[in-house]
Amino acid sequence: MSRIHQPDQATFRSILPEEIDWKPFPAFPPGARLAVLVGHPAEPGPYVVRVKVPDGTKLMPHKHPEDRIYTVMSGVFYIGLGETFDGERVKAYPPGSIIVLPGETWHFHWAKSGEYVTQVTAIGPLGLEYHDSHDDPRHRHG
Repeated sequence: MSRIHQPDQATFRSILPEEIDWKPFPAFPPGARLAVLVGHPAEPGPYVVRVKVPDGTKLMPHKHPEDRIYTVMSGVFYIGLGETFDGERVKAYPPGSIIVLPGETWHFHWAKSGEYVTQVTAIGPLGLEYHDSHDDPRHRHG
């Protein structure tokens, strides 16, 4: 009997750090990058992505429809909960930390002390909705 594998998981493979393909992501501020490691985030099914955010960058309040598990790979990940950005309410998570973020939870991030990289594991499709549409880079023109 043949085993049915998850999308993008039917064959053994590895991804070395130097092979990660970082790309701009339209929903992120300039300078932030996303790398798809496993799966197809735009489709139903499991996926693993990494997010790299440069020093000082803020991701304003937003939510995702999918439940997410964040693993801090490098740097310090600052995240706060709520519909309004408040730098006093962010908590710092060092490398190795795991953050469980239920879907539909308003939150915000800040690269307060330098660049950070997080790895996100979730079941797609990936979604990202900003609380204030003016914060969404996809709505900016010129």
